[in-house]
Amino acid sequence: MSKLTKEINKISLAVISFCAKLLFYALVAVLLVTGAKKGYAFGHSIFYAPGMEAEPGRSVVVTLDGDESVSEVGKLLQDKGLIRDKNAFALQAFCYEYKVKKGTFELNTSESSKELIHILDAGIEGGEQKE
Repeated sequence: MSKLTKEINKISLAVISFCAKLLFYALVAVLLVTGAKKGYAFGHSIFYAPGMEAEPGRSVVVTLDGDESVSEVGKLLQDKGLIRDKNAFALQAFCYEYKVKKGTFELNTSESSKELIHILDAGIEGGEQKE
């Protein structure tokens, strides 16, 4: 190989190495930004979970046997349009020490997740139930 060819190879290798590093750092930046956005959205849904609709909302009747898991209750509430995220509900339920209780409940789409948990936590004895 001539001296010129060796120099061209060195320069080419340096350019390729620089581009690879640049691509790697760009990918890391995109992943960090995406992760931060998803993390913020999830945290927001846990600590600030407003109702699905503005006042007055609509009433939804939910009946629980008391045998469901918190995850199943979260899925039921999400399917009925009462909450946005069943996973955030499960974490909130854990924080508020919610235990699934038997009952038929009249819930409203304007109620926050925290309000829903407190109503559901009342169980059979609660005054918020539908008779």
